[in-house]
This record gives sequence, C-alpha cells and structure tokens, in this order.
Amino acid sequence: MAVPVVCPWIHEQGNAVLLDVLVSPRASRNRVVAVHDNRIKIQLCAPPTDGQANDALVRFLAAALDVARAQIEIVGGATSKRKSVRVVGITGQRAMLRLLPPRQ
Repeated sequence: MAVPVVCPWIHEQGNAVLLDVLVSPRASRNRVVAVHDNRIKIQLCAPPTDGQANDALVRFLAAALDVARAQIEIVGGATSKRKSVRVVGITGQRAMLRLLPPRQ
C-alpha cells in the first residue's frame, strides 16, 4: 500500500500527480526555493513573455523529476504565476523527494 503524501501542493490522480506551483520568473537561476502559500515556489531565469517561463518550467520539472517533457502539462494558470502542473507516471512521494531539498 502506498504511503500517503502530506504536502498541500501535491495531489495524486491515479497514475499522475497535480502540482500546485508558484513561479517566479526572471530569477538569477532555476531552482526550487521553498513552499509558499501551499504551493511549491520555483524560480526561473526565463521571462514571463511568449510562454518562455512555461517552457522553462516544463524543462526544469522534467529534469528534476527525471521524466520526459511529454509527461508534463500545465493544466491551469498558463498566464499566471500560480500554476497547476500535471505530471504523468510519477507518484506524489517521488515528486516530493525530488523537489524538496533535504532538511538539515
């Protein structure tokens, strides 16, 4: 039996997860910063114009979660800093472990 994920920004949906993301564009580097307002905050170098930040988010999440970009879809908030991102073929626990830095 799977261990339930206790992260307010991860929602399991069958063979996929829905991530609640807060994007901060035009940052100095791409990285996960923290959890803010029940969303995982991700800084991206790309500007928020012409879908560049959305493309950067998909590339960043694909690399961080070790999945193909085709498995990632922005399903809500395409023109907003607050986004909902669906990732197919990953568990909530794996997403949490790969995106959150270890506690020290």
